Amino acid sequence: MFTKEEVYNSSLNYFNGDDMQTSIWIDKYALQKNGYYLEKTPDDMHKRLSKEFARVEQKYPNPLSYEEIYNLFASFRYIIPGGSILYGVGNTYSISSLGNCFVIGNNFDSIGSIFNIDEEQAQLMKRRAGVGHDISHLRPALSSVTNAAGTSTGAVSFMPRYSNTTREIGQNNRRGALMLTLDINHPDIEQFIISKDDLTKITGANISVKITNEFMKSVEKQETYNLEWNPNKIGEPKKIYITSAKELWNKLIHQAWKSAEPKLWDLVA
Repeated sequence: MFTKEEVYNSSLNYFNGDDMQTSIWIDKYALQKNGYYLEKTPDDMHKRLSKEFARVEQKYPNPLSYEEIYNLFASFRYIIPGGSILYGVGNTYSISSLGNCFVIGNNFDSIGSIFNIDEEQAQLMKRRAGVGHDISHLRPALSSVTNAAGTSTGAVSFMPRYSNTTREIGQNNRRGALMLTLDINHPDIEQFIISKDDLTKITGANISVKITNEFMKSVEKQETYNLEWNPNKIGEPKKIYITSAKELWNKLIHQAWKSAEPKLWDLVA
């Protein structure tokens, strides 16, 4: 086992004096146990990866040897796996995902579903994973519900919950990563677009709007555009809200200029 000072000095030499690369590697990828480090340089990490990959290779015909795999990893020469792989493969000291990012969600519009997604997000994030999920299936604000509340607070109202979960789940000096998306057709889209005007809220999530070709054509022609939500599962009639496609687009672009969010996802209509 090594102290952080020992690891820093060895890694600084490995990175030819680059403090940023050294600090990032130590904080994010070097194995630790009880406050001590088990790897002094990225070369130790590459040996760990090579050993584990070689073990799995033996299960298949014509396996690559440890030496062949190590030569691909060494000095970050040919293959640089994702961060979760660098940290998690061969790591027996921590429960860690071997995938960087996951898309989750069950498309059910209920309180139980909303909280189940929150737990799923927390479970993935505690294993170092980033998460993305779409909230377009949640009914818009003021829609009827069958519980004591009478009406829903809307899709946007649950964004702070998911954002807070991201901030609450510590990831060993690494910020959590969350992406929330909403369809351009959703009646709550305007509230979604401006949801980050208050810089004290939704600080643990990035947001993106799912754009369709149909919407962009309406913007180009400066037509009205229908925001729709079809609640087939709760027996209500389809809700249609008419807006100006151009005005909605301008609001989206202004907000992206103002705060670099929301981003856009291009969907084929």
